[in-house]
Amino acid sequence: MPSQLHESHLLLFQNQPTLAANLIRNVLGAELPSFREARVVSADFADMKPTEYRADLVIELSVDKPVHAIIVEVQLSAIKRKRFVWPAYVSTLHARLECPVSLLVVTADDAVARWAAKPISIGGLHQLTPYVLGPSAIPEVTDQVQACKNPELAVLSALAHGRDANFVRAAQIARVALKAIVGLDADPWSVYGDSINFALGEAARLALKSMDIRKYEYKTQFARHHFARGQAVGEAHGCAALIARQLSARFGPIEAAMNERIERATLTELEAIGERLLTAATLQEALGPE
Repeated sequence: MPSQLHESHLLLFQNQPTLAANLIRNVLGAELPSFREARVVSADFADMKPTEYRADLVIELSVDKPVHAIIVEVQLSAIKRKRFVWPAYVSTLHARLECPVSLLVVTADDAVARWAAKPISIGGLHQLTPYVLGPSAIPEVTDQVQACKNPELAVLSALAHGRDANFVRAAQIARVALKAIVGLDADPWSVYGDSINFALGEAARLALKSMDIRKYEYKTQFARHHFARGQAVGEAHGCAALIARQLSARFGPIEAAMNERIERATLTELEAIGERLLTAATLQEALGPE
C-alpha cells in the first residue's frame, strides 16, 4: 500500500500538472517543447492492467495534440524491478501518444536519487536515463511571494528539506509553505498541511512552533489575502467565516460555542488564530486562551 509520503508527493503533481515540466526545465535544466495545456491522463500501460504496469502519474503536454508526455514516478526506496518496468512505461506511452516521453523520478532520499539516475541499459545501443529529483536537487523555497505563486513547489520543498540538519532553515521552509497553502480549497489544504508536519524532524517541528507569529502584524500572506477578502464581505464577519471554515477542514466539525467565540473575535484575534492553526495539533491550541 502506498505510504502517506508517497501519496503526498503524488498529489502535488496531480493538483498542478505543470509542476513536472517546470521542474524539468528550471531545476534540471532540460529542454521541453512549448505547450498550451498540461493535463493528467491514464497511467495504465497494459490491457490487463497489473500493478507493475501502472505508473504513478502521466502528464500530457499538448498544443491541440500531444507534443510531449512526462511519466512521474515517486520512488521512496530502490526497487530493482523498477529498472525493468520503467522502459516499458516509456515505450508504451511513446507508442500510444506518438510523441516524445520523459521519465521523472521524484524521491525523498538522495541515495535513492543516485540509484534512480543511473542509465538503464535496454540492450544494443538503447538505454533510458530518467530525470531525477532528490532532496538535494529540490530548491529551498523561503521567499513568501514565490511560495504563494507556486504553493505545490513550496510544499515539495518542505517535504524535501523537513529533516535537513539545519532544522531552523527547515522550519522556515515549512512555515513559508504553510502560509502559501492557506488560500487553497479545504481538501488539498488539509492534506498538504498534514504532510508538511509529518515530514518535519522533531527539532524542526519544535522550531516551527516556537516562531513568534504575532510580530508579523498583517504582513503575512494570510493577512494580506484572506483578511482583505474578509473586509470586502464585512470585515470581521468575513474573516470569522473563513477561520471557521479552515478550522473545520483541519479539525472536523466545530461546536456551536466555538463558532460563537470565533464570531465575537476581533480582526487581531482572528489573525492570531489563523497563524496558530497552521501548526496547531488540536482545535483548542489553534483557538488559544480565551
